[in-house]
Amino acid sequence: MKKIILTDGGMGQELVRRSKSEPTPLWSARVLIDEPDLVRDLHVEFIRAGARVITINTYSATPERLAREGAEDLFKPLQKRGIELARQACDEAGEAAIAGCLSPLFGSYAPALTISYQETLDIYRRIVAEQADGVDLFLCETMASADEARAAVTAASESGKPVWVSWTLADHGMPRLRSGETIAAAASALDGLPIAARLLNCCRPEAIAAALPELIDLGGPVGAYANGFTSTEALKHGGTVDVLHARHDLGPDAYAEQAIGWVEAGAGIVGGCCEVGPAHIAALRGRLEQAGYQISGVQ
Repeated sequence: MKKIILTDGGMGQELVRRSKSEPTPLWSARVLIDEPDLVRDLHVEFIRAGARVITINTYSATPERLAREGAEDLFKPLQKRGIELARQACDEAGEAAIAGCLSPLFGSYAPALTISYQETLDIYRRIVAEQADGVDLFLCETMASADEARAAVTAASESGKPVWVSWTLADHGMPRLRSGETIAAAASALDGLPIAARLLNCCRPEAIAAALPELIDLGGPVGAYANGFTSTEALKHGGTVDVLHARHDLGPDAYAEQAIGWVEAGAGIVGGCCEVGPAHIAALRGRLEQAGYQISGVQ
């Protein structure tokens, strides 16, 4: 019986829907302070739906984003709170691995908005230093360029914890990172670094299906977790997620059908990103079990 690691879904969009506050450029970070119960309860729902890996809710709590909003002093408190709420959820709902979050420093889907490699690496090291003692592994996610991923993975690997790297792809055309780089080039940029798994995330399920064979050919564990947006083009630097819209053809069952296809192709890690909620993860768990797969945690 093949073992599949099931991860959680997207936190940000779910929290926007549940929160009493209007969306801000900090997305879900402010909720950690103002409405922490929402964060803990959503983690709990994902675990009860079947997730065996949850990611701390600090995606938008990067130094650059916080400084842009005049909230840089919240960096350490937000990192600490994100870990605490994930731990509380595991205590309440059952065993799950907690992934640290190394997200794009300047916002998703923006590979051109870069600083120097060394400055990028230094910022990721700051984030790793705050998260390392409280997480089981690191997830470098929504990486839109090879250098961005290399900096994140380098910093994460210095913690000694397992590292997953996940690239985000252009939604249309040949499989490419949003920077235009090939998956092979992005993988080559990580040569010599310890990678526990390579993944694709936060792009259309169809883009993942097209790119997955190339990712699998690289060898080692692979995975995928797509978003449910109609398009991400409307989201600009410093913008808010309310400009994006969900697809109407990716309900829980339809999303599970897509993800089962990735598993059948060879993916060993699946879950969801933006617009993929607990109901989607529950449906995916059901489909996996029905197909004879065993839901597994991180080994």
